[in-house]
Amino acid sequence: MTQRSELAALAEQTGTRFILALFVDLHGKPCAKLVPVEAVDELAADGVGFAGYAVGAMGQEPKDPDLMVIPDPASFAPIPFVKEGLAIVHCDPYVEGRPWPYAPRNILKAMVQRSADAGFEPWVGAEVEYFLLKRNASGELVPADDQDVAAQPCYDARGVTRMYDHLTAISSAMNQLGWGNYANDHEDGSGQFEQNFKYAEALTTCDRVITLRYLLNVMAAERGMIATFMPKPFAHKTGSGLHLHVSLTSGGAPVFPADEAEDAKGLGLSGTAYSFLAGILEHACALQAVIAPTVNSYKRTGAVATASGASWAPRTPTWGGNDRTHYIRVPDDQRLELRGGDGSANPYLAVAAALAAGLDGVKRSLDPGAVGSGPGASLPLTLVHAVDAFDADPVITGALDAALGSWDATDIGSVAAYFGRLKREEFFTWHSDVGSWEHDRYLTAF
Repeated sequence: MTQRSELAALAEQTGTRFILALFVDLHGKPCAKLVPVEAVDELAADGVGFAGYAVGAMGQEPKDPDLMVIPDPASFAPIPFVKEGLAIVHCDPYVEGRPWPYAPRNILKAMVQRSADAGFEPWVGAEVEYFLLKRNASGELVPADDQDVAAQPCYDARGVTRMYDHLTAISSAMNQLGWGNYANDHEDGSGQFEQNFKYAEALTTCDRVITLRYLLNVMAAERGMIATFMPKPFAHKTGSGLHLHVSLTSGGAPVFPADEAEDAKGLGLSGTAYSFLAGILEHACALQAVIAPTVNSYKRTGAVATASGASWAPRTPTWGGNDRTHYIRVPDDQRLELRGGDGSANPYLAVAAALAAGLDGVKRSLDPGAVGSGPGASLPLTLVHAVDAFDADPVITGALDAALGSWDATDIGSVAAYFGRLKREEFFTWHSDVGSWEHDRYLTAF
């Protein structure tokens, strides 16, 4: 069956009347056009066009040719629980017939291919944490649930029950889509939740993270709430992470579990797994620019404690067993959990960069050192420190340039350099703003 007939058949089978042809920019902003089913053949064959500069962070100027986004039928997802007859399909942006290297989905696909060239298939699970908020009469952001005021609200059954309608609507949506939702809980901050789904191939999981963020935003808004993935919306409360559970297979067989004679550290992992882990540790500081890519991110990783007594965010790149204080946790012999990322991360870029770091460790047979240790560095204090480390790390910058392919970087520039400039501008735009902290500290201090 051709791609064209496959998309048309999926729309017909599911009663779809309109399709959101969706992709994200480098910041993770979801962009789409609403395509009627009557035009599905044109969508599948030719894609749909966008002015790339108007999209946002896509490496284009106003004079540049259109982005033509081509749907991937494997990502087709009917979402009648949002609007009857609506579906989403994730798309790959092209320019003049070639995959556009600034498109995050294209970047991850290139890194998945590099993994395949090295003999591995990457698998990823993602923990999507978020807050449900509203504005009070004074315009301040507060938890949507007025009764969510406990000092330690994590796992509180009453908090989950009060948000039952929202949580079960999202759970049912995930299960209708075949994702395998297996848990929904109140997290450590007032108003904070997490809803989990089963792991899958790297690209599939990242598509699902983007879809879930969209669903959470629009379905929360229907109930008068704001769903936010901002890393640290409140100084005194826990931040929201995007923890990534990563594993590899080779020819379908798991790579991470070790034979007893092979396990050098006592956590049940193979030499390949330990080297993959060591690669992530070695590149952790540069990696943070990608997996914690906002000014606000460093208020999460810089927190010492919160109202509940812990921040749950790593401050140094260390690793250990089933211990959530580390940058990399090894909960079992099947996977590792990368805990440095947060809710502002673009999942495609985050996974691509993590794969690049891990594969570099495998290539160089790196050793992570003793359990509980790390390379000795602290994680970057601010976004600009992270960008400094990013710019100096050819492995992580190489991940963002992975989709350049036949494009000449002298013509269209380096994706990594563009990303670094965007993030520096973001930091200095924030730095130039004058806010309440400065008023409180300096207004009458002298």
